[in-house]
Amino acid sequence: MSAPSKSDIRRWRKHLAAERSEAAIYRDLASRRTGEEREILLALADAERRHEQHWLDLLGHHAGKTPRDPVGAGILGFFARRFGSVFVLALAQRAESRSPYDIDNDATNAMAADERIHEEVVRALAARGRQRLSGTFRAAVFGANDGLVSNLALVLGVSAAGLPTHTVLLTGIAGLLAGALSMGAGEYVSVRSQRELLDASTPNPAAGASVPHLEVDANELALVYRARGMGIAQAEAHALEILHGRDVPAELRAETHESVGSAMGAAVSSFCFFASGASIAVLPYVFGLEGFTAVLVACVLVGVVLLGTGSIVGLLSGASPLKRALRQLAIGFGAAGATYLLGLLFGVSAA
Repeated sequence: MSAPSKSDIRRWRKHLAAERSEAAIYRDLASRRTGEEREILLALADAERRHEQHWLDLLGHHAGKTPRDPVGAGILGFFARRFGSVFVLALAQRAESRSPYDIDNDATNAMAADERIHEEVVRALAARGRQRLSGTFRAAVFGANDGLVSNLALVLGVSAAGLPTHTVLLTGIAGLLAGALSMGAGEYVSVRSQRELLDASTPNPAAGASVPHLEVDANELALVYRARGMGIAQAEAHALEILHGRDVPAELRAETHESVGSAMGAAVSSFCFFASGASIAVLPYVFGLEGFTAVLVACVLVGVVLLGTGSIVGLLSGASPLKRALRQLAIGFGAAGATYLLGLLFGVSAA
């Protein structure tokens, strides 16, 4: 075998660093888990160790001191400690999906296949965390995002129309309160209505307790199944089967629905999330900035936060954080830009 070139050595050492980093990440996550998730993460770490050995064998004495992976355990470890493992798993999922082994002739077919399977394993693990976060976190991100975009658009629109600074500030505060109250009230009604619908759909426990006392020859249990969409013959046969067993049928048992939370808690959270986002747009006016300077500072502040929320959404969804951040920024600035142009138009018309 010919001696490896310098570019080969650099590439192999880069792969080695990545494998070591990924193995360390999975072991770190496993130390925070128990049961099946811990076993799965440790199995992933073992697989990365096999890949690590492949590059060590190729490098031989060239392995030396392996450089750090540029997006390795340090960054992901920080995310794990600060924000929980779901963020780390989402980043690991992206790392697995971008494995270069499919196009690297020095990686085996088995290693490339391993990485594709690892992506699906990590995707499944991350999905569990996303489900746990989905309710509260979604409300936080999208509530704040609504406040950011709507109030920036409102403030820029009235500012472009040439209204005095104190009027712009009052308009922004009014928009903050109106939007936050609307979000809170809407969330309260939504959650309360959902709970009432679930309660209305839950069978009365007394109906299940009545089953053992029904008459076999002339019972109304078949009517329950007919009301649920069964044909006459099928409903009567199923009712007889239940009656002979004298057990409470599943259709009459109280169901355990997924918790939808407190209506008042959801309302307060939505109010706070929206208000926190909407307050960003009025900060320059609160501190006395005026005219185009205030508009520019408001856009910069809101833009930074939009990039942050967009990247977090992208990260949790397993997509590119940068693309989602830029999409969020484009949508927010698009809405704000439209109202700014309308404000200029109305300002010119009024003049």
